[in-house]
Amino acid sequence: MFHPFILSLFLYFPEDKSEYFPALISFSIFLIAAIFTMRWIIRISKREAQKAKELEEKINQQSARKDS
Repeated sequence: MFHPFILSLFLYFPEDKSEYFPALISFSIFLIAAIFTMRWIIRISKREAQKAKELEEKINQQSARKDS
């Protein structure tokens, strides 16, 4: 089904291994950025969950006062 010629269009393995360094550097930069972004999103999510919990407790307390 796939001919070796078609695969050779997408695969490139350079003889000079120093051609991998720019890809490694850019991959590392994006990986570190992704890790920091994910940690930032998790931190914000925890903060929002805490705010929602406090709001829920406040609403429950107000509801309990009205019922008594």
